[in-house]
Amino acid sequence: MWLYKFSLGPGLEMILLVSLFFFLIAIFLRRRNPPNYPPGPPGLPFVGNFFNLDHKHPHISFTKLAEVYGNVFSIRFGRDKMVFVCGYKMVKEAIVTQAENFVDRPYSPMFERLNNGTSETATFLSPSTGRDREGERLFNNAVSNIICQLVMGRRFDYSDHNFQIMLKYLSGAMQLEGSIWGLLYEAFPGVMKHLPGPHNKMFSYFKYLERFISQEVQGHKKDLDPNNPRDYIDTFILEMQNQHQGESNLGFSEANLAVCSLDLFLAGTETTSTTLLWALTFLIKYPDVQEKVQAEIDRVIGQTHQPTMADRPNMPYTDAVIHEIQRMGNIVPLNGLRMAANDTTLGGYFIPKGTALMPMLTSVLFDKNEWETPDTFNPGHFLDADGKFVRREAFLPFSAGKRVCLGEGLARMELFLFFVSLFQKFTFSTLDGVELDTEGVIGVTLVPKPFKVYAKAR
Repeated sequence: MWLYKFSLGPGLEMILLVSLFFFLIAIFLRRRNPPNYPPGPPGLPFVGNFFNLDHKHPHISFTKLAEVYGNVFSIRFGRDKMVFVCGYKMVKEAIVTQAENFVDRPYSPMFERLNNGTSETATFLSPSTGRDREGERLFNNAVSNIICQLVMGRRFDYSDHNFQIMLKYLSGAMQLEGSIWGLLYEAFPGVMKHLPGPHNKMFSYFKYLERFISQEVQGHKKDLDPNNPRDYIDTFILEMQNQHQGESNLGFSEANLAVCSLDLFLAGTETTSTTLLWALTFLIKYPDVQEKVQAEIDRVIGQTHQPTMADRPNMPYTDAVIHEIQRMGNIVPLNGLRMAANDTTLGGYFIPKGTALMPMLTSVLFDKNEWETPDTFNPGHFLDADGKFVRREAFLPFSAGKRVCLGEGLARMELFLFFVSLFQKFTFSTLDGVELDTEGVIGVTLVPKPFKVYAKAR
């Protein structure tokens, strides 16, 4: 030790101490918030507020923080600061009234890694990886085939090996992306990309999905008819060729085609099938509601007529039940991140340009100022005194403003037709004495815990 001190010398020791001092000052200045910045819980050095959260139910943790710090508060993950916005009025202010100020998306290390991998060739993964849930697989089969028809112009047999692998990895990727491992990667990408863990499996899943879509693109290019585009891939390829001839691409590339197609599957499959799982959960848990839905179906459609969207206006109770399933199911509890495009104020607080902002949809769907019984399954939330359907302003499962879900129309149609067809043909129940859990498992979507269901033909 004395030799070490001697080798440093008093001058070098002083330089190191001064350097350390200024390094700590730099960290302090970086973490210091600007004047009138939204309040939030104190965080630990380097990790921030990571340990303030219940990692199994982060949306509930954020809701509790809003009760302490108000509807606009801030937290820190690693070096990154983030502002959360809660409650219907404040969320509407951010994403509708101030849409221009919060229209941008922040940088995402996870998305950058996924995007950079679109042109890589990935190996097929073992089909035994992951875990199936039979109810989830049933709905994923049906809903995904609708997306396949739109994107690829064909439907798959449910026993098709590649189709089943795609569904398994699609579900697994969504679950991991919204888990604690996804949060860790976003907060500490430089460290996590070198560590083993489930987050690496997520990237392998996405690579397989990209390869699956790329193979479809190559097949489409071989038999493309410019005068008769069959689907989304054909239309994209034709536009890509037109842009190339005009020496402009405007984002029309094969890499972006793979990414956009994958987005359609992620947004159009997992969300709808998860909502249908919540439909089974709630209507098994509340059999009186199931009976009323079936009575209305029998009265309006009967048990042999195929339901259509023209039937929906004549089925206010069924419509109300579907909306309440979406509200209570809360399948996208955290929404997508926004970023302040300009310096602005929100809720009386200063939000600097470049600040990441999270509109909390959970806080809107369970806002005590907007719903009579926010924590109770109650289709009456969407019915007036005469039993007519009423759409509530605070019903925002698809978000709102310029970043509203583009697939809302398709999702609403799918949910109604699938839901009515299921309860037109079957009565659903579970084993006697089994209480269904409505807590859910968080990923990108909030999914019901696995349960066994008994379907009795009507």
